Amino acid sequence: MKILYGVQGTGNGHITRSRIIIPLLRSMGHEVDVIISGRKKEKYFDMETFEPYQIKHGLTFITAKGKVKIVKTVMNLNIIKFIKDIRGQDISNIDLIISDYEPITAWVAKMKKKVSMGIAHQYAFAYKIPIAGDDFFSRKLLNFFAPVDIGLGIHWHNFGQPLLPPIIPNLSKEISSSTIKGKVLVYLPFEDLNEIIDFLNPYKEYDFYIYHDIKKQRNFENFYLRPFSRIGFKNDLISSAKVICNAGFELPSEALLLGKNLLVKPLIGQMEQVSNAEAIRILKIGRVMNSLDNNILKDWLIEPKSKSINYPDSAYDLVKWIDGRKWEKIDILSEKLWEKVDLASFV
Repeated sequence: MKILYGVQGTGNGHITRSRIIIPLLRSMGHEVDVIISGRKKEKYFDMETFEPYQIKHGLTFITAKGKVKIVKTVMNLNIIKFIKDIRGQDISNIDLIISDYEPITAWVAKMKKKVSMGIAHQYAFAYKIPIAGDDFFSRKLLNFFAPVDIGLGIHWHNFGQPLLPPIIPNLSKEISSSTIKGKVLVYLPFEDLNEIIDFLNPYKEYDFYIYHDIKKQRNFENFYLRPFSRIGFKNDLISSAKVICNAGFELPSEALLLGKNLLVKPLIGQMEQVSNAEAIRILKIGRVMNSLDNNILKDWLIEPKSKSINYPDSAYDLVKWIDGRKWEKIDILSEKLWEKVDLASFV
C-alpha cells in the first residue's frame, strides 16, 4: 500500500511510537510518506528514521509553568495555513492515511474521503476509560483535533474495552539491567527549569538527571542537566531507579515496563494528562502530584522498587494486522495482545 503517515510532533511520545511503526510498515513492502507537525523544525532531533518527511505547522497547545494557556493557544492557531496545508496535499495515489494524532493528515483524509486510521493514546478516549478534567471544550477539542475512521486507542490497561497495550521500544534486554541507586530521571518539559531545581534541591542524597530545553549539558552538586537527546535519555532511563515526569503516555509506559518507580505531574488544563493521572491512581501503578509537592516527593523517594509490567512487543502484531486489511476486527487484535499481559497484577 501507499501510506501517508502523520506524526504529532508536540511531544516526543508520538515520535517514539511512530519511529517503531513506520520502519516496520516499510519492511513489509509498504511505501510510507511522512508528515510531522506541531513544533518548529529546529526543535526536532534524530529524525533520520522518517526520511523522506515533510514538516508542517499543524496545531499545538501553548504551555507555561505546567499549564495549558488557552488564550495563547488560540492566538497561535494559524487556521488559514492549516487549511492551505490540507488542500495542498495531493493524496490521489494514497491507499491509507494513518495519523498518530496528527491533525493535517487526519483532516486531509476526512475532507478528501480517504480511509483513515488513528494510532494513539488519545483514541482510547472514545471508550469507557478513566476520565477526569473533562468539560465541553476539552471533549470537543479531543474529537475535533485529529478525527479518523478507525481509531486504535492505546492504554496501560484494557478497562474491558478493545484497546491496545502501549507500543514502546523493545526494552526486554534492559529490564534486567542494573539500576543506579539514588538516580532519578526528571522530564518535566512544561515546567520552569529553576522551579524544578528548587523543588528537588532539599534531597541531596539523590542524583537528579534533568532533561530540559537547554543548549549544553551542565553538572553541579547533585544535579545533571541535559539537553534533549534520544540516546542519552534512553541510557539514563534504563539506569535510573525512579522517574519523575508529566502525565503523558509514552514515557510512563516505558518506566512501567522497566519497573521504575513513577511520579507524575499532569499538565493542568489538558484533559488527557489529568485523565492519565486518574488512571495511574486507579491502577496503583505510580504516584500523582498536581503541583510540585514536596510532601508527596519525600514519601515517594523512599518507596520500595516497583514491579515491571510485562507489556508485549506489540508493534509487529499491529503492523501485520494493518497489512492484512481486516480493519474491522480491532477486538481480535486487542484480545491477542492483552493475553500476554498479567492484568490481575495491577490492582
